[in-house]
Amino acid sequence: MSGRDGEAVRLVEILETPLEVAAVLAALDQDADGGVTLFVGRVRDHDGGRSVSGLGYSAHPSALDRLRAVCETVAARHDVHGVAAVHRVGDLEIGDLAVVVGTAAAHRAATFEATRDLIDTLKAEVPIWKHQRFVDGTDEWVGTP
Repeated sequence: MSGRDGEAVRLVEILETPLEVAAVLAALDQDADGGVTLFVGRVRDHDGGRSVSGLGYSAHPSALDRLRAVCETVAARHDVHGVAAVHRVGDLEIGDLAVVVGTAAAHRAATFEATRDLIDTLKAEVPIWKHQRFVDGTDEWVGTP
């Protein structure tokens, strides 16, 4: 099985509840795979030299469809058997998981390349926007058109 058969996309969700790394790993679990690579994005306490107190993510109604399309595109570009991506929306605190993506393949090299492609393409193409709140009481939107 390869990413080109349409069955490689195993999990695609946008959730208002906390993300679970174990759910992404479980979606990518297959005996044929010797490599699984994950990227876990967390809310950090700083951005651009400023202290962050928290943030919120908002998603356009088309975001889930775009996320699925990104997963399908990445699966087609790489020799992977599994692709998974979950993103959180709503208010998050420092340390909360914002995004978990991963890929699975027979060998590790394909998973490293595909997972990096997946997170980079997701950030560039999926309409999910971040509203950062700073410790000084100011805020800003990131990733809006």
